[in-house]
Amino acid sequence: MNEKKKVLLCVTGGIAVFKAAALTSKLSQHGFDVKVLMTKSAAEFVTPLTFQALSRNPVYMDTFNEKDPSKIAHIDIADWADVVVIAPATANVIGKVANGIADDMVTTTLLAVTAPVMVAPAMNVHMYAHPAVTKNMDTLRSFGYIFIEPGEGFLACGYEGKGRMEEPEVIVKEIDAFFTQKAYPDWKGKNVLVTAGPTQETIDPVRFFSNRSSGKMGYAIAEEAARRGAVVTLVSGPSSLLSPAGVETVRVTTAAEMYDAVLSRYPDADLVVKSAAVADYRPKETFDQKVKKSNDAMSIEMERTKDILNELGERKEHQVLVGFAAESEQVVHYAEKKLEKKNLDMVCANSIVEPGSGFQSDTNKITLIRLKEEPETLPLLKKNEVAERILDAAGKLMKMRDRT
Repeated sequence: MNEKKKVLLCVTGGIAVFKAAALTSKLSQHGFDVKVLMTKSAAEFVTPLTFQALSRNPVYMDTFNEKDPSKIAHIDIADWADVVVIAPATANVIGKVANGIADDMVTTTLLAVTAPVMVAPAMNVHMYAHPAVTKNMDTLRSFGYIFIEPGEGFLACGYEGKGRMEEPEVIVKEIDAFFTQKAYPDWKGKNVLVTAGPTQETIDPVRFFSNRSSGKMGYAIAEEAARRGAVVTLVSGPSSLLSPAGVETVRVTTAAEMYDAVLSRYPDADLVVKSAAVADYRPKETFDQKVKKSNDAMSIEMERTKDILNELGERKEHQVLVGFAAESEQVVHYAEKKLEKKNLDMVCANSIVEPGSGFQSDTNKITLIRLKEEPETLPLLKKNEVAERILDAAGKLMKMRDRT
């Protein structure tokens, strides 16, 4: 997706210039073609040679240094870009661009740019909150500029607060998401509901029943759907994974809590991908105090939990409903029965005993089961790649649903 995509990085004079160097490196590693524009102030922090080495392209600084007489450099570089990123964006450059001032190569080029512009501010917390800066940022937003909000924390000036340039890894994800959303326009604004992880069913304050699900597959699906421009809600059982960027994450513990969280959001969903491993049973009786061990055998009577996926199938109206079937034998057979019994549009079936395909792994090998289609078995892939393939198939189902 990123191959040949051209990023023009405008680097202005603040201590966060060192992050811009890291950003240049990471963009290059992700397959973007990067060219760097620098202000003279930025070069006081990091030399142009550093950016040249990291981008493998010449660095532009001087409007009057026209190396190719057949071109006007600041116009040529403005036309070249697929997207422009100002990082770090100081209060000074934000003010200049907002008011049409062009007194160096960076600001002159920015006035000539027709590509989308992303802005990653970096400045002191009080500067960031100053009315003039706020007004200038609002002006740029009215021009269509996309802001990558700064983080909060310890600043180079010694203050703590908002104003720290966002981390290079996050900016790369934002740029990647920008291009992804252009490639998947049909996903913009779609409401996607994803479940992930295990549930925990309490015995006493110490013990519970659960399973080996890590949530990695569901989190990857939620992240990919958000990258495509969907409005994503992730209902997650207990997991150590961080919430994906741009995703509303609802944390639950029990099957009953997941039932309530999913059913309350179901009417607004266009697509539901239920990848959570929800407990089928829970203890019929729970204890407020820790159950003491003894020499006698212990038995716990269990009762069924509500079948969330079955309930969704019964209530389905306009939604595309995707379930998972994690099996240890006769994988396709059981998945096909699940597809029909629970009124699903697609089942993602996988063997939990096949190497690289079980719980907690970073890879998965699934078979896509759909009505009136032959099963499609995918090779062993990383879970983010599996997520792409699942959403490609689900996207086709949504298009078919939209046409009916």
